[in-house]
Amino acid sequence: MTAARAIRGLGEIALRVEDLDSMQAFYERVIGLPLLRRFPNSAFFRIADGVAGHTQILALFDRTAEPGYRGLSAARTTVDHLAFAIALEDFAAERARLEGLGLPVDTAEHAWVHWRSLYVSDPEGNRVELVCYDPSV
Repeated sequence: MTAARAIRGLGEIALRVEDLDSMQAFYERVIGLPLLRRFPNSAFFRIADGVAGHTQILALFDRTAEPGYRGLSAARTTVDHLAFAIALEDFAAERARLEGLGLPVDTAEHAWVHWRSLYVSDPEGNRVELVCYDPSV
């Protein structure tokens, strides 16, 4: 039995962070997401228009001051990576830009979906993928 398909798109990705300022700077300056709003313990970025007026958002939450906070653990997280779509014509320029910022950049080709990818890590170790469709892959 298949469930009814009510999902129309991605609404939000939310990450817990320990250094909100450095994570905000990375997603704003390196990835290029526009900051929508900064609060004392959170930051919200626009990813894309989304569906039915709901902007697709990346949210960063600093939970370090909350009671019972035990810290982040890459070994226990369920996040593997975040992926943001870019245009094929921007692939080489983005790779050069990221490398120019001193970031180690890994590349991959995913032939089964014709994707070409760049991978970098944010300041807290999350893998971030910039991916484009490339029919030649």
